[in-house]
Amino acid sequence: MKVILQKDVKDQGKAGEVVTVSDGYARNFLIPRGLALPADASSINAASIKKSADAHRLEMQRKRARELAGEMSDLTVKVRAKAGENGKLFGSIGAAEIAAALKAQYGIEVDRKKIRLEEPIKSLGVTRVSAHLYESSDAKFSVEVLPLEA
Repeated sequence: MKVILQKDVKDQGKAGEVVTVSDGYARNFLIPRGLALPADASSINAASIKKSADAHRLEMQRKRARELAGEMSDLTVKVRAKAGENGKLFGSIGAAEIAAALKAQYGIEVDRKKIRLEEPIKSLGVTRVSAHLYESSDAKFSVEVLPLEA
């Protein structure tokens, strides 16, 4: 029996693929669990339309990530923090603070988990930081830590 997989199934294929499986496996396991649908002309057509729409959506995400990486490469995000006389911070600047500053200053929303810091920033000055935006799109930008003025 030919079925269209709705989800990835181990040893059978990935979601959206048309595969041939035994009748019993399809009727008793795949279809009742929502893992597959019987492959008739209308469902094959719907699956191909969904597959092309997904491919288009992924391409748009890649394109947007590349554009965003280009925009971010010249940015300098300014973060203010309380610091001692020798330029050492009381505490540190982490990915969450950088993400919040990016959103506040430039309107760019990046998940804090996507911002890569080797270690939290613990002193005043400029530091280069990267953000993993999408599969192969990384953006490098500067973070300038300034003293908090009383």
